Amino acid sequence: MNRMSRSLQLNRASWDERAPLHAASRDYEVETFVANPEHLSEVVRFDLPRLGNIRGLRAVHLQCHIGTDTVSLARLGADVCGLDFSAASLAEARKLAARCGAAIDYVESDVYLAAQALPVGSFDLVYTGVGALCWLPDIDRWASTVSALLKEGGRLFLRDGHPMLMAVNEDVQDRLQLDYPYFEREVPTVWHSDQTYVDTDQALSQTETHEWNHGLGEVIGALLRNGLRITGLEEHQSIPWEALPGQMGKGDDGEWRLLEAPWRLPLSYTLQAVKE
Repeated sequence: MNRMSRSLQLNRASWDERAPLHAASRDYEVETFVANPEHLSEVVRFDLPRLGNIRGLRAVHLQCHIGTDTVSLARLGADVCGLDFSAASLAEARKLAARCGAAIDYVESDVYLAAQALPVGSFDLVYTGVGALCWLPDIDRWASTVSALLKEGGRLFLRDGHPMLMAVNEDVQDRLQLDYPYFEREVPTVWHSDQTYVDTDQALSQTETHEWNHGLGEVIGALLRNGLRITGLEEHQSIPWEALPGQMGKGDDGEWRLLEAPWRLPLSYTLQAVKE
């Protein structure tokens, strides 16, 4: 087994184990989605001023996990499908969509093979949410996939953790310390943990995961090389999870910010691009 195949296998096993824990947690608000047909995920609520009116658009949500953001896009009027490589995640996503009465198609596929699993050149909107790109080893292949899926004039909407944040050591709680790669490297950063990021008492048995960072210039360059024109780029001083424990506070909007001198570090970014 080559390194990339092993990384994919390890990461898929981790997400398969996490999916039911995430669906059962308060963090993903599954029961709120079911009880309130107007409820949107915190991630999509943050996106709304930039996302604009998507009613009637044919959209695909790449790396959709258990589908809370996907349901949110559907509630905004998009004709949306979700794609993920984790069968367990999609099982939870389909249950949520059914309970919410949302007509969403879900497709199981590695994101790099999405253009084989979905009709190419048929989407008005490709949406990629927070925490997705770090699981991909090659940003250029991702950009090629986005370009293949979009129709001419179609739009990419991406919000993700800022690569500068991803280079900071979260275990150092009294300062911002850069210990991890900013630029994409062939060799992944390997993590070992029996914990996921939601409130649960259950330890994970799939404890090894592999991640890759992608510099902002690398993301932009990949999109430009694959026929997309950048139409918007905004860096944010907030992010939807406690990325640096001990140094952050949570606002009423569900976003986490640095408690001291937040201007020191971008925490997330929104990038939009159009296929020409």
